[in-house]
Amino acid sequence: MAKSKPLTENPIDADKVAEQPGLLPYAHHVGGVPIVPTAEGVQRSTSLNAMDFQTDLQLDQIRAQMELLADQARSIQRRKQVSAWIYSAKISFKPEVNHVYHLYQREDGEHVLSLLSPEEFSRSKRNLGEFVHSVRLLGDHTWHIER
Repeated sequence: MAKSKPLTENPIDADKVAEQPGLLPYAHHVGGVPIVPTAEGVQRSTSLNAMDFQTDLQLDQIRAQMELLADQARSIQRRKQVSAWIYSAKISFKPEVNHVYHLYQREDGEHVLSLLSPEEFSRSKRNLGEFVHSVRLLGDHTWHIER
């Protein structure tokens, strides 16, 4: 009968042993050479940190500017849509720039632009329909919703 070898256990904890000790950024045993950052390495690290901070700051500023431009573009697009909608309404007068007018919707779905506000409309005998918005004609002949 053949003798079996006795099982021995490694007394070193497996969690405290590096699989590739040569790749560690520090000495991995008592007799190891100490790894000390050189002046060049410190300068490079400091420069990289400053560069990262500055470029991140500049990118954040550009991102904020892009968001502002996108908001402005959405606002212009919305004003364009509102203007097309108002110009499709019945207008029986020549609107003046920077004046406020009032948009109503009749029962048949037709929109009407009026000089009369909802307060004046209640006293009027004319049937303009349901109040939708008060709008202002801007200098570029687009419309801005006031309320």
